[in-house]
Amino acid sequence: MKKAGCFIAIGVVVVIVLIIAGSLVGVYNSLVTNAQAVDAQWAQVETQYQRRFDLIPNLVNSVKGLMTQEKTVFDNIAQARTKYGGATTVNEKAVAAGQVETALGRLLAVVENYPEIKSSAAVTGLMDELAGTENRISVERKRYNDLVRTYNTQIKTFPTNMLAGMFGFTEKQYFQSVSGANQAPKVEF
Repeated sequence: MKKAGCFIAIGVVVVIVLIIAGSLVGVYNSLVTNAQAVDAQWAQVETQYQRRFDLIPNLVNSVKGLMTQEKTVFDNIAQARTKYGGATTVNEKAVAAGQVETALGRLLAVVENYPEIKSSAAVTGLMDELAGTENRISVERKRYNDLVRTYNTQIKTFPTNMLAGMFGFTEKQYFQSVSGANQAPKVEF
């Protein structure tokens, strides 16, 4: 009888250990899945940025052909694209992307103020493409921030927070707009 009781106790302990181990594996796998989702979504944001960067030279060259006095705007766009190319972290890329947006805003303001440029079919088509790309970027950034929120909430809630710390899962950074992004660019002629 004592042997049966001992086997039952061992069996209960084994079942409890398996349940705890299964829970730990489930939490770990969930953390990995959410971290990968955040990284994949950032890749989507970068894909849209690349689309934007591919369109910018075409737009700039189209406008350049019609107008030469706005060299500063073109130089700012080129510098911003270079900074993005050299950025290595999400935060650095977000700041560089903001600089690209500011430079593009100036370019679009220039185009709006010159009817001969605005009426060019090539410029109009490129501006439409760029507007569509900007909308895609906005959607992808929102999705990225939504996934970051889900992931960060998961690693901060109990008991996952203890496991996240043990396995090295750290908080991801939200995409934030650069300071001054809420103000329209000023174009002076």
